[in-house]
Amino acid sequence: MSPAAAGPAPIVIAHRGASGYLPEHTIPAKVLAHAQGADYLEQDVVLSRDNVPIVFHDLTLEEITDVGARFPGRQRGDRHWYALDFTVAELKSLTVRERVTASGQPTYPGRFQERAVPFSIVTLEEELALIRGLNAVTGRTAGIYTEIKSPAWHRAQQRDPTPIVLEMLARFGYSQRQHPAYLQCFDAEELKRIRGELGCQLKLIQLVGENAWAESDTDYDQLRSARGLDAVARYADGIGPWIPHIASWPAGGGAAQVTPLTAAAHAHGLAVHPYTFRSDDLPAGAPDAEAVHRTLFEVAGVDGLFSDFPDRTLAYIRSRPR
Repeated sequence: MSPAAAGPAPIVIAHRGASGYLPEHTIPAKVLAHAQGADYLEQDVVLSRDNVPIVFHDLTLEEITDVGARFPGRQRGDRHWYALDFTVAELKSLTVRERVTASGQPTYPGRFQERAVPFSIVTLEEELALIRGLNAVTGRTAGIYTEIKSPAWHRAQQRDPTPIVLEMLARFGYSQRQHPAYLQCFDAEELKRIRGELGCQLKLIQLVGENAWAESDTDYDQLRSARGLDAVARYADGIGPWIPHIASWPAGGGAAQVTPLTAAAHAHGLAVHPYTFRSDDLPAGAPDAEAVHRTLFEVAGVDGLFSDFPDRTLAYIRSRPR
């Protein structure tokens, strides 16, 4: 029996919604993910100038909105438009589109490219109300999986998003461990603060990146060691590693190579929810989507997966003999 088959079915986290089909973090992307049956819907959260938490992945706006055309001259000296420099009313005047590269080309050309559809930025309050309403009318509870983005950067700008986010989550009934909610962050010190100083009882997930990404001052190489995982287990309930931290595929083909990270995390009582499955952007060397799913769930034994295509990940899970 495989590691995954021995326990409960892994969870599927809709990564920014059903973002393989509709622009990320828009209401239609979240509605579709809910309809597809995702167990959890993800919210990345940054602040507006008037301290309103918005559901948006980046600190800057230009990769998925028309901010340059709408607000020329409002960029900072580094030539980026920051969400924190705009009121929520201004942010809501922007049109959200599929992500583009620095040269303006679609990051994922096969995804939704209709520019005439007026997608918009959503506040955290609006999204939580949406999920509450969808859960009520469908009778199926989809949980929330919220990330506090770049808390140290926000504090350097004289803002503190974490208490604002926690208050909003509590207002919608997400405050205790048994509630259908996870709170995630790349910053280990912030997660320790959330658990300790701020007394948060929600399930916490330590996101794990590469040190070169400079997501925070956290040393992710050390964090993935036995000593690091032991430290994580003192303040968090699980880890969210990058898929290559769990498995890799030889360039010339052949069986996937699975790292010890999942087993080591499980030995410390930590759940493992890697990111991100994209059927249109598979890990290097992976032959197909089925191989990725099989390796992560059947061989490595992860407990959940962030997916841009929650329906495809769910279809794989449901097809597994148990």
